[in-house]
Amino acid sequence: MSSKEAILNRLRGAATPIALAPHAWQPWRGENDRARRERFLAGITASHAEILTVKEATLARELSAWLDGEGISRLACGQGGRWQEAVAAACAGRDVLTPVGAFADWKDALFDQMQAGITHCVGAIADTGTLVLIPDGGEPRTLSLVPPCHIALLAASTIADNLAGLVDAGCWQQAMPTNLLLVSGPSKTADIQQTLAYGAHGPSRLLVVLVEDC
Repeated sequence: MSSKEAILNRLRGAATPIALAPHAWQPWRGENDRARRERFLAGITASHAEILTVKEATLARELSAWLDGEGISRLACGQGGRWQEAVAAACAGRDVLTPVGAFADWKDALFDQMQAGITHCVGAIADTGTLVLIPDGGEPRTLSLVPPCHIALLAASTIADNLAGLVDAGCWQQAMPTNLLLVSGPSKTADIQQTLAYGAHGPSRLLVVLVEDC
């Protein structure tokens, strides 16, 4: 009998399988919308994100005012998002890059000229303070990864307890997204001396525009 056969015979002859004890950990769940919102905001602001809370009706005006205050005049904006018209109104009179056609045609402008990129979020995870984006042809992931400032539009009603809750709410079991982007703050890294630096591998600033839509 070979060594391989001997090992397999011992495995087959094992008396009983190893019992798996249930783990004590359970996913976080909020009591209500307010609890979810507070936990999400606490988590993402702890990671140095900035928050701008607006009403749907005032989104364009308040976003425009924020851009003016920050001196942002060159932005990359996608197409097809829920608040595309409001974003266009907020960006009126500014230099706007729309990612159309081959990436090579607008890559240099995105990397070298744009001060901020605006994207829509499909939802957020309250437990970890995380934004959830599904990049596509209208809003490619480079909009949130390349410019120094990422402006993320989030509907307050889409904050879920955890990722499983977001999957259920979106019925993703029927058609899973091909590309899911999770954002829990601006890009940061630390060297061997534990010196924390922002913007080394992506945006140094993250503005979450929390839109109260209900």
